[in-house]
Amino acid sequence: MELIKTTVQLPSELYGHIAKLAEQRHSSVDELVREACQSRYAATDIAERVALVKSLASLNLPVGTPEEMERESVPTVEPLP
Repeated sequence: MELIKTTVQLPSELYGHIAKLAEQRHSSVDELVREACQSRYAATDIAERVALVKSLASLNLPVGTPEEMERESVPTVEPLP
């Protein structure tokens, strides 16, 4: 894969967040920006997207009712005294 050099200006707060995340992941800012661009803007055709949705729909995963899933994912909060 050929890499083409470009310059992107980011707000300092955003750059700081990305730099910290890159450090935590033992990666580089460059790599995180490439991954973000790839996942957001990479060209995929409709057939590929349909195939991905079909593969997800074919998974036979245990799924409860919305109420059951909420009970399992949201911790119970004790009332204040």
